[in-house]
Amino acid sequence: MKKLLAFLFFTILISCQITETIHLNADGSGNIEVINLRDENSYMQLAGENYSKEEKFQDTTYVFQEYIKKYNETFLKYTLEEQKLFLKYSNVKVHLKKSSFEKEFRDVFTLDFTKISDVPDLFKTENYADDIKYNYALTAERHYYKIGYTFDGTVFKRLVVVTNEAQLQKTKEDFKNRDPKYASLKLTQLYTLKYHFPRKIKSVSNEKAILSPDKKALTIEFQITDCLLNPESTNLEVILE
Repeated sequence: MKKLLAFLFFTILISCQITETIHLNADGSGNIEVINLRDENSYMQLAGENYSKEEKFQDTTYVFQEYIKKYNETFLKYTLEEQKLFLKYSNVKVHLKKSSFEKEFRDVFTLDFTKISDVPDLFKTENYADDIKYNYALTAERHYYKIGYTFDGTVFKRLVVVTNEAQLQKTKEDFKNRDPKYASLKLTQLYTLKYHFPRKIKSVSNEKAILSPDKKALTIEFQITDCLLNPESTNLEVILE
C-alpha cells in the first residue's frame, strides 16, 4: 500500500501542466486563474497499462460560497479563525473536468479580486471544500508551503513560504526513492506564470522571465519538480516603471 501511494503521489504531481495567470489593474484590482491540466502523454508513460483502464467522469462547476451555504451546519462547527479562513475562498470559482473517455483532466480556479493581497492560496480550494462537505479537520494545512501576493502600485511580489519543513523533507525523500526508470521518460511537467501589469516592467527578479513586446507582461516556466522540492525558488519581484 505504501508503494502504491508513493506511485500515485509521483504520477499525479509530475504528469501535469500548471498555468497561473494574473491580470493586474492600476488600482490593484484584477483577476487570477490557475489551471491544472494533466498532460496525457506524460501520464500515459507513467500509468502504463492502467491508462486504458481508467473509468472516470466528472464535470463540476461551483463557487466556494455555495459549499458554505449548503453545509452551513458543518461550517458553524469550525472555530471563528477557521471560518474566517474558509470565507477568504467565498468567491473562488471552480471547474473540475475529469473525463477518461475524452482524456481530459483539468481543474480551473478563478477569482476576481479588489486587492491581490486578499487572494488565498487557490491550490487549497478543493481541500477546504471537502473539509466543509465531509466535516474534516483542515486537510489543506498538510500542504507544506503557501503562496501569497502583494502589490503597492509599483512593486509586485509573489511570496512562497515553506510552512512545514518536515513535510518538505518527506517530499524530497519520496522523489529520491522513486523508481529510477522514470528518469528516462520524456515528461511534460511545466509550471508557467503569466502575469499582466498596467504599466511597463522595469525589472524582474528572475532572469528567466520573458517579457512581452510592450513590456507589460511576462512569462516564466519552471519544472514542477523544482517547485515541489524548492518552493521558494518561485518567489518573484516585479518592479514597474
